[in-house]
Amino acid sequence: MAKRQITMKDIAETLGVSVATVSRALKNSPLISEEQRKRIQDYAAQCNFVPNFLAANLRFNGSMQSRLIGVIMPQIAHYYFSTVLSGIEQEASKRGYVLVVAQSDERYEREVQICDVFRKNRVCGVIVSQAKDTVKYDHFQQLLDFDIPLVFYDRICTGINTNRVVVDDYNGAFSAVEHLIKCGCRRIAFYRTPMKIEITKNRYNGYRDALLKYKIPIDDSLDIVCDNRIDAEVLTPEILSRENRPDGFFAINDDTALGILYSAKRLGFSVPDDIQICGFSNGIRAISCEPMLTTVEQRGMMIGREAVDVLDKCIEGKKPLGSVDKRIVKTRLIVRGTTRKV
Repeated sequence: MAKRQITMKDIAETLGVSVATVSRALKNSPLISEEQRKRIQDYAAQCNFVPNFLAANLRFNGSMQSRLIGVIMPQIAHYYFSTVLSGIEQEASKRGYVLVVAQSDERYEREVQICDVFRKNRVCGVIVSQAKDTVKYDHFQQLLDFDIPLVFYDRICTGINTNRVVVDDYNGAFSAVEHLIKCGCRRIAFYRTPMKIEITKNRYNGYRDALLKYKIPIDDSLDIVCDNRIDAEVLTPEILSRENRPDGFFAINDDTALGILYSAKRLGFSVPDDIQICGFSNGIRAISCEPMLTTVEQRGMMIGREAVDVLDKCIEGKKPLGSVDKRIVKTRLIVRGTTRKV
């Protein structure tokens, strides 16, 4: 059963004082005796109560306060996450919600802190993509325990059965690798994030199944943990120097694909004649390189809008109690200059 957030009125009734006295005591007002302040503060701490300073600072009234949505992003500057945020903001604004956006910076500890702040400030719901190194989920479960609905996007929490909106990672990866194969590639390297992230598992399965469909042997030496441009520029020269080098690359995101492209060109390889490359995102950088990048479009704006729609149904009580909404947004392959024409 969900836990109800304790209020100053609850504390006042339990301790036999006025709400004004509780408020003053929690603010360390000298108008309240030290003994009374300590009594009230100790009880508030025991009940895990924190005043709703965010709502007070923003001067929300009761109805506005109930329209506050918390959003957690791993990296706001990342093109995909910024497009998701745009979709969230557009849809939330249409439905009368106000956003509080926080960045975890891919750190579990920071994510826990943000969830704690959101819970204490009584947001009416949270939309989140978890950090790369998150392996424990108590902070998410605590939000649910306090009857704060959650919607995951992109990186979902497999430890909790809750609402989620994701792109079709499996089919997106399958179509990308199938395209590389149809363009003549027979040794395709996959640059990816660690397997503990669900989207990586899905994209790896799409990569593998495309190889199996066309009877291309799976070579574990071509399965490489690398998910950013800097690391790609470091690793790719060694991989391309191998006697049996790859002739195609599928990258977990566009930035990594651009690192591969830069390294290949610097080493004198022609793209797409010698090396073919496909990314995953379809950000602005995909058309800011030469040749322009073949990639899988994630449709972040739609992800954001769908996430708000799911959350709104939870907040407004339009979903059956205990039901979980799992939505999948289709991807599409955008063919450009880093792959040959079929």
